[in-house]
Amino acid sequence: MLSGDATALCSGALDGVSRHWRRIFAAVLDGRPLDRENAIALLERSDERLFCTLLSVASEIRVRAKGHVITYSPKVFLPVTNLCLDRCAYCTFRADVDDPHAWTMLPEEVRNVCEQGRRAGCTEALLCLGDKPERAFKAYRATLHVFGCRSTVDYLIHCSEVALSQELFPHTNAGLLSREDMEKLRPTNVSLGLMLENISPRLRRRGQVHAQAPDKDPQKRLAMIRQAGELRIPFTTGILLGIGETPAEVVDSVLAIRALHEQFGHVQEIIIQNFRAKPTTRMASAPEPSNVDTAKTIAVTRLLAPAMNIQAPPNLSPYDHRLLLRAGLNDWGGISPLTPDFVNPEAPWPHVAALASLCRDEGFALAPRLPIYPEYLLQPEFIHENLRRRLQKLQQPKGVPTC
Repeated sequence: MLSGDATALCSGALDGVSRHWRRIFAAVLDGRPLDRENAIALLERSDERLFCTLLSVASEIRVRAKGHVITYSPKVFLPVTNLCLDRCAYCTFRADVDDPHAWTMLPEEVRNVCEQGRRAGCTEALLCLGDKPERAFKAYRATLHVFGCRSTVDYLIHCSEVALSQELFPHTNAGLLSREDMEKLRPTNVSLGLMLENISPRLRRRGQVHAQAPDKDPQKRLAMIRQAGELRIPFTTGILLGIGETPAEVVDSVLAIRALHEQFGHVQEIIIQNFRAKPTTRMASAPEPSNVDTAKTIAVTRLLAPAMNIQAPPNLSPYDHRLLLRAGLNDWGGISPLTPDFVNPEAPWPHVAALASLCRDEGFALAPRLPIYPEYLLQPEFIHENLRRRLQKLQQPKGVPTC
């Protein structure tokens, strides 16, 4: 049975579409996830009435699964190093070792940022860096030696320990990691992450966005997500829209993520991230996904994975928060009162108070969360014993940062 006002909303919306789509949406509302063929068709169609119906059904499914609370994670963004093996066509974050804007954070810088983040009410330390920098740069290996570390993972463990000393919980996104690397990081990280981006190997061909990015091989990425599940590590992943993918490839990417979560139960969220064109990149003049495309993808993902957490970065769609809420997301991801989004520095974080007001207008409460989602706090196998006592002391963030 539909909840409250959604009864009239969904009923009215269903009345305006064809018999085929009424049957499909009715089945979804009855508890059956959307099938692949119809998911692709929904992304391909440009019918305005069908789009409105899709959003209303997705919004209802979200309320049933997640209630009326929208979450976010108060964080500091620690760009540990922007040196990177890969050369993606859309990225301005990565650098070569001789670039004037290349950096590797010093241990004292990590400590200072974490200390300021704790004072600002943050609970997440996002450790983000380029993929396998020690494989590409001899000078970086020398830097690690100065730090007393044999590998990037060793340095990440040290940075994570620094964050924990400041009562921040680390979440690391370091590109492709081996099973051994993830086992090493698990005692100091409540969660790990890796964007699948897209499941299609076609995007690695010559002339495509990942042609010069060997670690963007989707099979390697799926293998890492699978290994994280085997290790019982809470994991974040998602897709990137606007990099040359087809609707079928979008749907297949979401289904691949869903399948791994159904097997291991470890995928905390599916991120729907929209490409933003940046000067100086090979995709500087490439078209960005429209707000309708992003909203449709969120809504279709909600119908494909009704009970999963679905997130969209609010700073990448600053004028479309209401639309994305109505499309069925239930999380905004990390928002920082202190540090910029170093991957998308042109896109500032929204003010938390303004975002909370907008959520209230739409009938939702905005609430902070830890970088490990609440449902995983109730499953001891997903929390390393080194972190369990710390998490028990801080089941919820201490405060809401003021942006």
